[in-house]
Formats: sequence, C-alpha cells, structure tokens
Amino acid sequence: MSLSKFFVLSVLHHKPMHGYEVVQAVEKTTNGCCSPTEGTVYPMLNEFEAGGYLSSKRETVQGRERKIYRLTDKGRLAFQTAVAAWLEATDCILAGKASADALNRSQGRS
Repeated sequence: MSLSKFFVLSVLHHKPMHGYEVVQAVEKTTNGCCSPTEGTVYPMLNEFEAGGYLSSKRETVQGRERKIYRLTDKGRLAFQTAVAAWLEATDCILAGKASADALNRSQGRS
C-alpha cells in the first residue's frame, strides 16, 4: 500500500471525515511531508469505498452538504495490516542505515 493511501486510512482511523478534511488532516499529521491534493484524494476515497474499505453518508457540515467517509471493519483490518507492513519496512530501512553508519565509522568517515 502506498504511503498516501496509508495516510488516508490513518486519518480516517481516528474519525469519520469529508474529503477536504482528509486532505487537511493528512497534511497536518505528516507535518507537510505528504500533501495530497483533492484530485488524488477523492479518487482514492472512491476506490476505497468501491472496495468495501469505507462507507459514506451525506451530512450537512457548516451549512454545506458533504459526503462523510468512515472506515468499515474491512478498512480497519486493512489499516492494521498496512501498519504492520510499514513497521517492517521501517525496520529494514533503519537496519540498512545502521549498517551504513557502522561502515562509515570503520572507514573513518562521518
């Protein structure tokens, strides 16, 4: 699962949101590292909904009708699986960095 999809599921794991709110939440929770556009998030939300990972309903939010997305049980399971996969990938990256750092130290580089 791509990082952008992971971050979308991550923010929806915390609470149901409408599309623009998802965009803002991803940018905020990643400190701007991932700044998806509405043009990428809405197709992703539609894909997740078509796959049964999200459900939606229309609600009025601040006087505007919005489609609110929430994770389904299938979506929560997919998110948990993605967390485990990304943690494993992170461990590999950190191990590689530790090896490179050790090699640099042994060769007298900083």
